[in-house]
Amino acid sequence: MGVLDAVRAATREQVLVAMMDIPRLLRDPVWRAADPDQGRGTGVLLVPGFGFGDASLALTATWLRRRGYRPAPARIGLNVGCTSELVDRIERRLREHAEATGGPVVLLGQSRGGWLARLVAVRRPELVRGLVMLASPVLDPLGAHPSVVRVARALARLSAAGLPGLLDGDCFAGPCFEENIAAMAAPLEVPAVAVYSREDRIAPWHLCQEPFAECVEVSSTHTGMGLDPDVYRALEPRLARWAVPDRVTYAAVPTPA
Repeated sequence: MGVLDAVRAATREQVLVAMMDIPRLLRDPVWRAADPDQGRGTGVLLVPGFGFGDASLALTATWLRRRGYRPAPARIGLNVGCTSELVDRIERRLREHAEATGGPVVLLGQSRGGWLARLVAVRRPELVRGLVMLASPVLDPLGAHPSVVRVARALARLSAAGLPGLLDGDCFAGPCFEENIAAMAAPLEVPAVAVYSREDRIAPWHLCQEPFAECVEVSSTHTGMGLDPDVYRALEPRLARWAVPDRVTYAAVPTPA
């Protein structure tokens, strides 16, 4: 149980650091000036980062709701579980939210949540209006800071010892790993934006350069990206375009040279 305690302690520490950005966000015009008709009822499914739960994206949900979007949590609990199981659960939530909102949904994920959302978008593009990846190391999910990878591998050892609901060894090697890595490299069929920061000390910025997305650079910490006004400034016009159905042009998704 020491590893789980370490995860919780590290999560609390990161949250405390990130919370220092909240007053700056709440004072910024990008938060205060809200057009309630912008989102046109478009659904947005929010996927938290590694070690975090739905509460970590609560302010993001508030920002979206004030602009006429219909945000919903992924409801995957603390994001420390098996990759394939989480993708299955997020897919179910995506389907439910698409049915509830009457059309395709925007997937918005932070860190690990971003690349989990990407895997779902590859699997069910017909249900996805657009994809947002915040500080998501999609080019190498195991390329995060060594301390994060060590925690992940420790969770896999606990899973092997019989503790349920955690990453397992198949997430690092074997058929499950290979299948997910292949899906991670598959072309996206939906509009996407990848937000990255050279100041990110958890997910190296060059690993967040999704080749099938528009890449946008901000100056932010890893955990604080969902609280950074510049992130919302970058997202607002792109989300607004996606909220207009006839402007969602899948053929416009960039492809690598």
